[in-house]
This record gives sequence, structure tokens and C-alpha cells, in this order.
Amino acid sequence: MMKIAMPVEDGRLASHFGHARKFAFVLIDDREIRGTEILDPPPHEPGVLPKWLGEQGATHVICGGIGARAVDILVQNGIEVIAGVPSMDPVKAVEAFLAGSIQGVSGPTCDHKHGEGQHRCSH
Repeated sequence: MMKIAMPVEDGRLASHFGHARKFAFVLIDDREIRGTEILDPPPHEPGVLPKWLGEQGATHVICGGIGARAVDILVQNGIEVIAGVPSMDPVKAVEAFLAGSIQGVSGPTCDHKHGEGQHRCSH
């Protein structure tokens, strides 16, 4: 069984993990979608979202942009990351993932330098 979490904006995959106002969760069993839900995440602070996703039972995250710290915390909690995915319908993203055709990377796509007020993304 898998539970895939995705940051969403306006019903589509959000461009940045840490700034999404909603997260879609898709439950997969025997390679079939068994259920979906949309939840409001806690306020964005470093390290909060990965922990919250783990508490929700997420096994995978599909997203657009994401920073290295978030990827590290997710991976440490046994959550697989597929990043750099273009904005699309979340169900279509899951279908592409299940078909093995999703285009993405397993690492960070954003370089955050909060102390310097810089944020550079390659997604």
C-alpha cells in the first residue's frame, strides 16, 4: 500500500512544496487508486511539512520544486521524493507515476539561502 502526497494549488500540482495551501493524498493499493483526500497543511516553517506528511502516513511525495532540507527529512522518514514534476492534475501525476512515465528527480530542485533572502529553483 502507498500513500502519495502532493502539494496542490487551484486543483493542480503546486510549483513549490513548501508554499502549498493544500495537500492531496492518494491511497494506492494493488496499483489501483483506492481513495483521495485534500488536507490543509500546518503553517510553513522549516522541517514542519515533512514531519506532518509522515504523520499522515505518506510513503511518497510528488512535487514541483523542493529544497534540500525538506528532501533530507522526507527521506530520513522513509518517504520517497519525486521532484521537478510540472504542474498537472494530481490524479494524472499518480497515474504517470504508476505507469513509470513520470518525469522527475529524487533530489532537491531549489536552492534556499534564507539568511541571504535568496531562492533559486530549477523546476
